[in-house]
Amino acid sequence: MKAMTVRAPGGLDRIVAEDRPDPGRPGAGEIRVALHGASLNYHDLSVATGRMKAADGRVLLADGAGVVEEVGEGVSAFAPGDLVVSCFFPDWQDGAPTVGDFARTPGDGIDGFAQEAVVRPATAFTHAPKGYDAVEAAAITTAGLTAWRALVGDASLKAGDTVLLLGTGGVSIWALQIAKMFGASVAITSSSDEKLERARSLGADFTLNYRAEPEWGRRVRDWTGGRGVDHVIEVGGPGTLAQSIEAVRIGGHIALIGVLTGFSGEIPTGAFMTKQAKLQGLIVGNRRQQQEFVRALEANAVRPVIDRRFALAELADAFRHEEGGSHFGKIGVEW
Repeated sequence: MKAMTVRAPGGLDRIVAEDRPDPGRPGAGEIRVALHGASLNYHDLSVATGRMKAADGRVLLADGAGVVEEVGEGVSAFAPGDLVVSCFFPDWQDGAPTVGDFARTPGDGIDGFAQEAVVRPATAFTHAPKGYDAVEAAAITTAGLTAWRALVGDASLKAGDTVLLLGTGGVSIWALQIAKMFGASVAITSSSDEKLERARSLGADFTLNYRAEPEWGRRVRDWTGGRGVDHVIEVGGPGTLAQSIEAVRIGGHIALIGVLTGFSGEIPTGAFMTKQAKLQGLIVGNRRQQQEFVRALEANAVRPVIDRRFALAELADAFRHEEGGSHFGKIGVEW
């Protein structure tokens, strides 16, 4: 079968198509899945470019979706023909976080889903939302579940809350859709007025170009009447955290889910202390949370925003599109 792998030490010009042995039939507790779709994340890009080191010949991509072809002995949750979607942490089934690395994350510590078929434990998948295709389903695994956990699982989002989102990538656009699903008001930033217009079409209540407004934290706080937002989805890291602290309300919640501006930097600890806000780091979520997310998507008829779709053989080009930063929402790969 075909698989897209990256050769050490990494780099988009070192992504190659390889023939791999067919995974065979599933054993007890396993399912065989014919994969048909995936989506890209910043994590995948970091592995592909070598910023995050993976084994030579690693099969790429953490997100994968496809159709169950066969189930092993003892599997009752799935049947042949079911559309299923992978879990970012295949061993984290429920409860509080127990994983602090990517040793068992597909496309990083273990082979990912840029291949034609896999045999994995049934517990490494959930059902996909009804009516989704494989690319749409794969879009929920990393970005969607991260936004869901940040707002719903960790922050107990409710109607009437205010939410600040940074940028218009996969996590932020999912967070916009989730926030509007719950009846929250949303502010979103971008350097592109065109992207801000698209965000407004999805329900964003307040938009702000951060290049035109470097002190955007105060502008967002003014939008709330001086109170500050209840929740911030912080994807930038040290380069944006000070403005996020400025924007959040006293006792508010900042979900730190990205480090696009670097892995270290200064934090205005005095301002953060007086805000008495909660800053919580998180990495995606567990399988039970993914199942809850799927039910919510079905109940509210929400579908992901897919920026563009590439063929599996075009995976390096898909990553180049991601590097360019022009995308809005998720970048898909289908085959």
